[in-house]
Amino acid sequence: MANIKSAKKRILVSEKRAARNKAIRSRVKTSIKKVNAAIEANDKEAAKAALHDATSIIAKAASKGVYHKNNSARKISKLSQAVNKMA
Repeated sequence: MANIKSAKKRILVSEKRAARNKAIRSRVKTSIKKVNAAIEANDKEAAKAALHDATSIIAKAASKGVYHKNNSARKISKLSQAVNKMA
């Protein structure tokens, strides 16, 4: 354990940020699973609605620095492509 006050603070701050990032990542994964579940069920309307929500969540994660912008763009593109192939 750190003895210096600033080092103790860094530990607390990094734990707080790690927890925040973990929650955001979990939310993104859940939204992706919802889109994939709608695609598997062959429900185009539900898939479109889930895609809209997932796109928003992924974009927010990228804006907060949890994901790199190219990573989020790739995730959104992959989901959009899967929903568009359903026709």
